[in-house]
Amino acid sequence: MDGGGFFPEDDLHQDAAWFLMDAMKLMGTDAVGMSEKELRFGLSYLKAQRKRTQLPMVCANLYEKKTSKLLLAPYVLKQVGTVKVGVFGLMSNVVDLGPSRDSLRVEEPSAVAKRMVAELRKKGAKVVVLLSQLGKVEGEDLVTAVDGIDVVILGHGVSLLQKGRLIKATVACYSGEQGQYVGRTLLSLDSRRKMTTGENETFILGPDIPDKKEMAALVKGFNDSFREKQQKLQKEKAAKDAEKAAQGAPEHYLGGEICARCHPAEAVQWKTTKHAQAWEALVAAKQDTVARCVGCHVVGLRQPGGFSDLASSPNLTGVQCESCHGMGSTHEAFSAAPRKVTEQTCRMCHTKETSPGFDYALYQSHIDHKGTGTKQPLPGSPMRKFLPTGK
Repeated sequence: MDGGGFFPEDDLHQDAAWFLMDAMKLMGTDAVGMSEKELRFGLSYLKAQRKRTQLPMVCANLYEKKTSKLLLAPYVLKQVGTVKVGVFGLMSNVVDLGPSRDSLRVEEPSAVAKRMVAELRKKGAKVVVLLSQLGKVEGEDLVTAVDGIDVVILGHGVSLLQKGRLIKATVACYSGEQGQYVGRTLLSLDSRRKMTTGENETFILGPDIPDKKEMAALVKGFNDSFREKQQKLQKEKAAKDAEKAAQGAPEHYLGGEICARCHPAEAVQWKTTKHAQAWEALVAAKQDTVARCVGCHVVGLRQPGGFSDLASSPNLTGVQCESCHGMGSTHEAFSAAPRKVTEQTCRMCHTKETSPGFDYALYQSHIDHKGTGTKQPLPGSPMRKFLPTGK
């Protein structure tokens, strides 16, 4: 199952929407939730992609105003061995529906949840699962107030928790939203097939988990076509972006080549570090078109004077001086009062999700300009391979 909220948040990555629907279909996903994100490209786009993929999306409280009918099926019933499982979806009624705000409406979730539980139980569901796009607090409050929900998969800005929680009699799952984790929920049932206990655990999809052949082919095909499309767009707008960058701003990025004029020793040492090869590593992993990855592998993404694209700012790739020390145009200010690079600086990119094995005390010596550089390999902390958009 997938909690929903998987459409990308910018027009540039719209193609990732259909790719993710194809990927979930290939994985045999039994039920997919719904949020306002899936409406950002318009209702017609969503309908066309659903018709094409036949992806089993569910939402029990999203209605078309014109017909007063549900936009999606409210639930799915799945026979698992001797147990019938009912899965329904809910989205928030206080979100902006974007271009569909005039044609759709959302009913208050808790009243719908009570109806869905009763209907699913009547149809023989021994286990009831809620795909929630209500956020952490509202989702937890709902299962506290509504009896009969055995499992809730919480989505809509919900942070990752490796271990789920038990809220009254409901197992709550917190699997994050970027697609690199999968949650597993185990339930124990009594002789009447009623849940007695349950637990949830989330696992990272790291390099140790092999790729499925068909999925690897789908990902490669998408990445290749997407990269080609983005490269074409980058070339078309390179001249315009270069002109804007030339106009500049009072405070802006300069690039490491400028810094090296006065700090040659530090520049030489930096070239021995993996920071200097950060962009090449991203390209090798074919993640250089994934927006949330690029920012930590270049200098000042979309900031004044910073990296725009490879065609117009090739000199700003890699983790350079200004990535840690700040904009070069402010040099006069921080040279008078030296700015110390702290663990927090590193944690802006080396998060628990992107670098789960990162240890500041261990890694700091490998980038310290007072050191001798990285003459031996850094301890393993492999870069995570993300899906083309956040889920």
